[in-house]
Amino acid sequence: MSSLKTIAQNKKARHDYFIEESFEAGIELCGTEVKSIRSGRVNLKDSWCSIVEGEIFVNGMHISPYEQGNIFNRDPLRVRRLLMHKKEINKLYGTVKQTGYSLIPISLYFKDSKVKVQVGLCKGKKLYDKREDMAKRSAKRDIERAIKNQSHI
Repeated sequence: MSSLKTIAQNKKARHDYFIEESFEAGIELCGTEVKSIRSGRVNLKDSWCSIVEGEIFVNGMHISPYEQGNIFNRDPLRVRRLLMHKKEINKLYGTVKQTGYSLIPISLYFKDSKVKVQVGLCKGKKLYDKREDMAKRSAKRDIERAIKNQSHI
């Protein structure tokens, strides 16, 4: 049984996109980046994935430099390669090229001792979709608040 420990979530992705399907990928990191990730110093907010020559890369993921890393620290915004099976990458490439889908990193987590990225196959939301989601969340919050107040009386 493997243990999962979530490090970072991309909440903006859930707000801006409909997540159709998600995939798990490994990520190629250097030692100081892993240490920085262990301390939770990573941001997925404006990151996205691209497929170049049969390989998948994550762009815009910010991993803060490790304080004790000195010369071994890498550029915080460098492009990092994701590790997936060739068949999965080709399937994603075909889907992204044909239809209006994007590949967005949704979360970063430890699976046992390895760092994994959950990549979502996403379709962009229109403004009215975002408003609808906000209205549903607001209504749900109001209902929960009313139930809570009723139980206290």
